[in-house]
Amino acid sequence: MHLTNRVALRNQLFYATLKRVCVFLLICLPFKGFSQSWQAGGFLGISNYSGDLVQQRVDLKYTRYSIGAFVKRDINRYLTLRAGLTYGRIAGADSTNRDTLLLARNLSFRSPVFEAQLAAEINFLDLDVKHFTPYVFGGVALFSFYPTTKDARGNTVNLRPLSTEGQGMAEYPTRKQYNLRQFSIPFGAGIKILITDNWIAGFEIGLRKTFTDYLDDVSLTYVDQATLLRSKGPTAVEVAYRGDEVNPAHAVPGTYPADGTIRGSAKYKDWYAFTGFTLSYRFGGGGRNVWGRQKASSCPRF
Repeated sequence: MHLTNRVALRNQLFYATLKRVCVFLLICLPFKGFSQSWQAGGFLGISNYSGDLVQQRVDLKYTRYSIGAFVKRDINRYLTLRAGLTYGRIAGADSTNRDTLLLARNLSFRSPVFEAQLAAEINFLDLDVKHFTPYVFGGVALFSFYPTTKDARGNTVNLRPLSTEGQGMAEYPTRKQYNLRQFSIPFGAGIKILITDNWIAGFEIGLRKTFTDYLDDVSLTYVDQATLLRSKGPTAVEVAYRGDEVNPAHAVPGTYPADGTIRGSAKYKDWYAFTGFTLSYRFGGGGRNVWGRQKASSCPRF
């Protein structure tokens, strides 16, 4: 009988403890989820390009503007997920290079870039405690581009339809037409500063690794002039080779390169970058109420 009472008492204690744990989870888990916060904000900065038409890694002479918007979800103090849309412009030209061969090639381009991005940020510090934190980020993006150039008369010419390197032409079956929508891998680093409980400012440098070499419409070799003329017309020939537009010291007028002459380099893919300032508003959590005061925990004590 004594043993039976001990077993019954042990069972009672077990079920009482289990009940308390369940109550604790039911009460505290919603508060844990509520401590996560959302952010909505904007980005304003510059865009740059790296590819066949710049001699150095990045030519700051062709820096253009970029602008964007984003939403973020703070999973915890060290992990933030984000989604964003960014618009920028990129450009490059041989005319500002120092290499004689590049000057003689005399190609140029400009293109809009529209990007949709999903990424994760790793914060090194607790922003609410330190009021600032460095961070790194990485993710995946879908972007679109559309390279154009100015002809000798100053008219804007869309490059892709002209197949300047034989893309999509029957005479060059291995050269497929490049897609104007591509995936890229965005990554970089930045710093966030907590201005108030709800406003967060930041600065970010973000690189984009692409899987195309045609942001600038330059990658491989020249194609046969007569074939290009027959298939795409005189404008295609005019913008495919522009050495006859430069100073005769750098090129001999009218000497269109032979089929197979190097025009670009496919060894490295093109890159683009967005660098700038961010400003976001935090709401719906972060351990604070809508007036910015710290929320009190309602978790029971045992």
